[in-house]
Amino acid sequence: MIDIPKSKAAEFLPIVNFFAIKGKAINIEPFGSGHINDTYKICTDLEKGPNYMLQRVNNHVFKNVEHLMQNVALVCNHIREKLIGLNEANVDGKVLTPIPTKEGKLFFKDERNNYWRVFILIENTKSYDMVETVQQAREGGRAFGNFQAMLSDLNPHDVHEVIPNFLNIASRLRDFKEATNKNMANRIEEVQSEIDFILERENKMNTILNMAAKSQIPLRITHNDTKFNNVLLNGDDKVQCVIDLDTVMPGYVAYDFGDAIRTIINSAAEDEIDLDKIKLNIPLFEAYTKGYLEAAYHFLYPMEINSLVDGVLLLPYMQMIRFLTDYLNGDTYYKINHPTHNLQRTRAQMRLVIEIEKKEELLRDIVKKEANVYLS
Repeated sequence: MIDIPKSKAAEFLPIVNFFAIKGKAINIEPFGSGHINDTYKICTDLEKGPNYMLQRVNNHVFKNVEHLMQNVALVCNHIREKLIGLNEANVDGKVLTPIPTKEGKLFFKDERNNYWRVFILIENTKSYDMVETVQQAREGGRAFGNFQAMLSDLNPHDVHEVIPNFLNIASRLRDFKEATNKNMANRIEEVQSEIDFILERENKMNTILNMAAKSQIPLRITHNDTKFNNVLLNGDDKVQCVIDLDTVMPGYVAYDFGDAIRTIINSAAEDEIDLDKIKLNIPLFEAYTKGYLEAAYHFLYPMEINSLVDGVLLLPYMQMIRFLTDYLNGDTYYKINHPTHNLQRTRAQMRLVIEIEKKEELLRDIVKKEANVYLS
C-alpha cells in the first residue's frame, strides 16, 4: 500500500466521483483518529443532503477487501432491516450505510492498488477513547449487546473470516511457542517469568474453545474490536451506532465482552509502566454488564452467560501473548516507541490478568446477579 500524506486530502476528491453519492463533492478533509484505515470527511453541495466518509482500506491488514466489504454490507443490511421492522426513526443515523460505486461495486480500486469505500457520515455524534462515567459504560454494554442481538439470527457461516484465527487462543499460543523456540531476538532469558506465567494458565485459557468443542456455546457473529471508541453516542451520551465493522467475523460472545472489559475495567493505560497503577474499576464493570445483558439476555444461552468472565480473563492474557510474541520476534508487528515497549505492554497486561484473577469470583457474582434480574 502506498503511503499517502493526509495533508494532501484534497487530491482524493476525484475518487469520490466514482461513487453513487447524492450531490457533488466540494471539499474533503482528514477525519477521525483511526490507526488502520485513512479516513476523510466529504462535504457536498447539497444544503440538506448527507455528507460522506471516504476511507482507504488497509489491505496489508485486510488481505481480501472484497470479502471484508461483503461482510460489512451483509451486516449493515441485516441491521437496517431490523431497525426498519421496529419502525425506528433516523435509521441512517443508527447503522452504517455503505455507498456503492456507480458500477454497483462495494469499493473502488485505483491505479496504485489502493482500495477505497464510502459511507454516509453519521453526524452530530461523539465517541470517547476512554470510558469516563458509569452511564457511558452501561451504554457501551447496551451498544455491543444490541449489536450481537440484531445479528443473532444471521448464519455465522455466511460471514468471511477476514483475519484467520484473530482471537483463537490456540493459534496465538502456537505462535508464541514458535517464537520462544526460535528466540530470534535473543531475548528469552529476560522474560522467563512471563513465559512461565503464560504456560501455567494455558489450560484454563482454553476454556471457551473447550466449551465450543463440546457444543456448549454456539458460534455467533461478533464484532471482535469492542473498544469504547467504536460506539457513537448522541448528545446525551446515549448509544446511537456501533461502527468499525471490519473485524466482524464468526466468534463467541465472550470475546466481545472480554475485549470491551479489558479496556473499560483497567484504570491505567495498556502500556502502563507503573504496574501499581493498574487497578480494576468494578463500578464500570457492573455498569457495562447491566447494559450488555439488558440488550442481549433474550438470545443468550445460560452457558454463554457463564462464559463471559472467562472472556474477561482471556482477552488481556491473549493480548499479553501477542505483545510478548512480537518482543521475542524482534518487534516486527506492533509499532514501538522504545526498544522494550512490547515488554512493557506485556507486563502491563500480565498485571491486569493478575488483578482480574484476584476479583474473578466477584466478577462472576456480578454477572449472575445481573442475569438473575431476567429470571425473576
